[in-house]
Amino acid sequence: MTALQIVRIPALSDNYVWLVHDPVSAETIVVDPAQAEPVLAALAERGWTLTAIWNTHWHPDHTGGNAALKAATGCTVIAPAAEAAKIPTADRLVGEGDAVAIGSHGATVLEVPAHTAGHIAYHFAGDALVFVGDTLFAMGCGRLFEGTPEQMFANMQRLAALPGETQVYCAHEYTLSNGRYARVAEPDNAAIAARLAEVEGLRAAGEATVPTTIAAERATNPFLRATDARMLAERRAAKDSFAG
Repeated sequence: MTALQIVRIPALSDNYVWLVHDPVSAETIVVDPAQAEPVLAALAERGWTLTAIWNTHWHPDHTGGNAALKAATGCTVIAPAAEAAKIPTADRLVGEGDAVAIGSHGATVLEVPAHTAGHIAYHFAGDALVFVGDTLFAMGCGRLFEGTPEQMFANMQRLAALPGETQVYCAHEYTLSNGRYARVAEPDNAAIAARLAEVEGLRAAGEATVPTTIAAERATNPFLRATDARMLAERRAAKDSFAG
């Protein structure tokens, strides 16, 4: 199977929008378009035609480009069923276990509530990649705006069980601040110290630090490594007030 082509598009202050193209079918999707303009520019630069938008949750920095992209391209919007009322541009609503695809590349919808009540992820098992929105970050996890530590702990366990080589596409460049907190959460973790040094170098050079992998997160993510919901809750509260 020909590999998907994935383009990272910076948006707003620290968002990443993911443009995904299947060269066989010529289909192109965009995951969580914060803005329309940079997506349209990236499409025009490559001569690609947008066929669908895939949203992971309703927050405006993930859906802000929906309406303009839909108007410009006629694309279909796929969004979480539990957040239908908050994503009025949605054409198809999906939930746990539903199948979505780009060309012959199939993905399964995973419900991962906590950051928002209806948050979903899109897992391409055959391609070993997953689009996680704001649930899992490199060395971090999303804030618990609409859910519980128990839900986020279950999400972390579920994602940690994916194959280690799975590429994780999250929606923000938070790795430096996450890494600084991770070093405090697990001061004796040599893998965290090494990764933080690498991240500091990348950010100093203006380079992105994602995608990441499940294997890297198992070794260095204090939320994925939490042993129970109580530990995750304590770490999430500490990170929320962390100023390092």
